Amino acid sequence: MNTRLFALSLSLAMALGLSACSREESGSAATAPTIATPQAYEAVAAQGKGFSVGALMSAQTVYVLFDPQCPHCAHLWQAAQPLLGQTRFVWIPVAILGPKSLPQGAALLQAADPQATMTAHEQSVLGGSGGIAASASIPAEVEQAIRANTTLLGQLGADAVPFIVARHRQSGQVVTQAGAMATDALARLMGATP
Repeated sequence: MNTRLFALSLSLAMALGLSACSREESGSAATAPTIATPQAYEAVAAQGKGFSVGALMSAQTVYVLFDPQCPHCAHLWQAAQPLLGQTRFVWIPVAILGPKSLPQGAALLQAADPQATMTAHEQSVLGGSGGIAASASIPAEVEQAIRANTTLLGQLGADAVPFIVARHRQSGQVVTQAGAMATDALARLMGATP
C-alpha cells in the first residue's frame, strides 16, 4: 500500500509540473516526493525555528521551509489553508533568494499574529508587490535563527523551496517534497483528507 501511495504522489507531482525556487534559478521543477529517514523529521522538529498555524493540538505536524520571496511558497501557503483544521503546520523561514528574504523572514517570526501577517505577505508576493515591508534592523537571535534554518535546509539535501517534511498520517513514513502543490496533492502527501 505504501508503495502505491508513493507512486500515486510521484505521478501527480510529475503530471502537475510543480515548481520551486532555488538560488540558481527562480522556476526550477519540483522534485518528486521521497521517503526520508526519521532523523530528517526529528532534525527539523528540533532545530527549525518557525511559527505554527492550524490545529495546534494536532498529532500531525508538517514542517515547511520557505523563503519569503518565493512565489511557489506563496502558492503552497494558499494550498495549505483548507488543511489547517486538521493539521499543525510549522512554517520555517530561510534566506536563499535575495536581500529581502532575511528581513521579511524576521518580520514574520516576530509578528504578533504570524498567520495574518503571512497571509498579507503572500498575497503581496503573488500580487507582484514583493511582500510586506520589513526593517533592516533585525535582532541578532532572530537573524541567527533564520541563518540556522537556511543551513538546516542544506543539511536536509534540499536546494529549493518550499521544502516540506512530514510524517504520513497512515503509514508513519517520513516524506519530503520540494515544490508547491495543490491542496489535494498536499493532503495525499501527508495522508490527510482535503
